Amino acid sequence: MKESIRKRILDLGADVCGFASIERFIQAPEGFHPCDLYPDCKTVIVFGFALPKSLYEVKPDLLYGHFNYLTIPKVDQIAMMTARIIEDEYRGTAVPVPCDSPYDYWDSKKMEGRGLISMKHAAVNAGIGTLGKNTLLLNKKFGNRLTVGVILSNLKLESDDDAESLCIEGCNRCLKSCPVQALGEGSVIQKLCRNNAYGTTARGFETVSCDTCRSVCPKRFGE
Repeated sequence: MKESIRKRILDLGADVCGFASIERFIQAPEGFHPCDLYPDCKTVIVFGFALPKSLYEVKPDLLYGHFNYLTIPKVDQIAMMTARIIEDEYRGTAVPVPCDSPYDYWDSKKMEGRGLISMKHAAVNAGIGTLGKNTLLLNKKFGNRLTVGVILSNLKLESDDDAESLCIEGCNRCLKSCPVQALGEGSVIQKLCRNNAYGTTARGFETVSCDTCRSVCPKRFGE
């Protein structure tokens, strides 16, 4: 069943897919555990959709920003369709989770938001990748180009194996290159990052002004 579901998700347009049993989320913070959303969750199904490599070769403000935002409804659509497939064809229950927003948690002083669950930690638990020093997900094939989606299910499916870390020992290129020193090893000061990275044009179009920690990573395209 697991491999059949994986194939269906890839057929819907996902580039990678992994599975994590609920036991792998024992360290999830209170309020952000999959069972806080869906108490009968037994398996977290995780997938990723990759941006084109070419968007790393141009100024990020308009092109990267536009297509990065465009991945969000794409990923949410795959999650919703997967939930329907699991309900209709596998007689299970499946809850799609928004990959970006909406979410409840917001610390206005720190400008710190948290998704309903951590997508990147779910991806780590499902064997899709590991986290770099810049806190971004790193996948062997797609580097840090993945937008991650999640479906919570009551089907009990076996976890995939953990991924091996791609982060280069001794490499601190992402940390040193941050123009506002928002990065510590494995952490990010969201207020500094948000104020520097996001803006609008004179007409009001949203922009991404900085993707430095993503684009300088030697493993940004994977191995």
